[in-house]
Amino acid sequence: MPERIPFWTESLADSVTALRETAHEFQGAHRAAELATDSVDYDRRVVHQGRYVLEGRTDSRPPLPRLPHDHALSHLSHLYASVQAETARHYAHAALLYASGAAWAIRSIQRGHAPARVSFHADAYDAAEPHATTVPRIDGYDGTPDLEAAHSNLARCMEARDVADGLADTTGASEDKIARMNAAYDVADGLADAAYAYGLLVHRALHHVLAEPRRARERELVAAYTAAQTTQPTP
Repeated sequence: MPERIPFWTESLADSVTALRETAHEFQGAHRAAELATDSVDYDRRVVHQGRYVLEGRTDSRPPLPRLPHDHALSHLSHLYASVQAETARHYAHAALLYASGAAWAIRSIQRGHAPARVSFHADAYDAAEPHATTVPRIDGYDGTPDLEAAHSNLARCMEARDVADGLADTTGASEDKIARMNAAYDVADGLADAAYAYGLLVHRALHHVLAEPRRARERELVAAYTAAQTTQPTP
């Protein structure tokens, strides 16, 4: 039996859902990395001062006393910090792919296209904004105010990221510049969560936009079935 080919509305919805699930996975990984980093924070832990001695070193120096608990916390702190930075980067990218991909899907449908899946250009895939995140007004949709508010928050975070990166790239390190850069990075830290939250709202709006093409498809199938029934020979 030949494999059923899904209608474009189904495969497009699946494409956006896959982007959501990807962002969700990295969100969870980043949250876990943050918790792991906090678990070895020296301000939260009491470091045991017990030591052991490392003898027999080949450089003929005296035996070396070591603090094993302190060494473990230090090593884990660096390890978890590295994982936290890596998951943060992946989470932000995946969340932007989700938000911008869902927005692209809505704009494509509003332009009369029927994309079977979200499409990213290779040159823009790793860019700060893979697709534009804006969504034109959707007729008959009551979630527009929430969409606009979430997009404003995302735009604020993206602007702060650009400002912070721009300040980091300039020469000189005045106290005012450092203060402005740190303040911008504080806002930009919320970019991944803002993109994911916005993506969820755009995804919900996409289901509204897909409703009419789905109904049109159902009408086509009913009409085709009815026509087939009426043309069948009478036994």
